[in-house]
Amino acid sequence: MNDNTKFNPDKTVIIDQLQAKVNASPFLLVIDYTGITVPEFTQLRASLAAAGAKCVVAKNTYMVKAIKDAGLPDISAALKGQTAYIMGESDVCAAAKAVNTFAKTSKKAAYKAGILDGAELSPEKITALGDLPSREVLLATLLGTINAAGSALARVIQAYVDKENGGSSEETPAAE
Repeated sequence: MNDNTKFNPDKTVIIDQLQAKVNASPFLLVIDYTGITVPEFTQLRASLAAAGAKCVVAKNTYMVKAIKDAGLPDISAALKGQTAYIMGESDVCAAAKAVNTFAKTSKKAAYKAGILDGAELSPEKITALGDLPSREVLLATLLGTINAAGSALARVIQAYVDKENGGSSEETPAAE
């Protein structure tokens, strides 16, 4: 069990649960939810769920302890006021995109800090992650780039073959 001696024994269960969630997620996004209504918060949670992420509201002191016990960077300076924590199993970009979309439409929910694979993220970097195209678009772009290079190589080889055959692209019959 963690060293949660300054906390009520009942509260250590909450801290341990938060630590387990933090450990299970490759990322942690911290947002300010001041002014967000319950229906808006429900909408944000639904869009995060569709992105494979969850939004958790916890007491800041409990989350500071859970993050510390997990061995993650100290972002306690950002954990002030009304704070919500977003965690997920894989795609930080999809979660950030959901928050970016919500923030643009509602003019609420500002990033405070974040952690990705054990490294601290600034609010600007989290916003940039959310602005990236989807994984599928990035993979399609990569495949197109690889395909273009292969096509260019094939055209160069075909031009060389055509030049060697006297400009004819037809194959020369084999000698008997």
